Amino acid sequence: MTIDKETVEKVAHLARLELTEAEVQDTMQDMSKILDFMAKLNEVDTTGVEPLVYMTTGANVLREDVVKQRITHEEALENAPKHDEDYFLVAKVIEK
Repeated sequence: MTIDKETVEKVAHLARLELTEAEVQDTMQDMSKILDFMAKLNEVDTTGVEPLVYMTTGANVLREDVVKQRITHEEALENAPKHDEDYFLVAKVIEK
């Protein structure tokens, strides 16, 4: 299957890409190769093949949530541009 210049330009526009003429030509060739490969994959007989959901047979390994104090309250406030003794100070964004 071949891809024309208009198709590449439309896809580039939708992706908000600015392509040079050389990049358009390269992209046309790349997209054509991709579609040719997909056409070959469509020729493969997959009758009786189970869909693959996960790449491994293992289940998710999750760690237990443990609360740990990593930094002190004072250390958290050290790099704040503005703060008082207990809190970060930020500009008011909600008006009554």
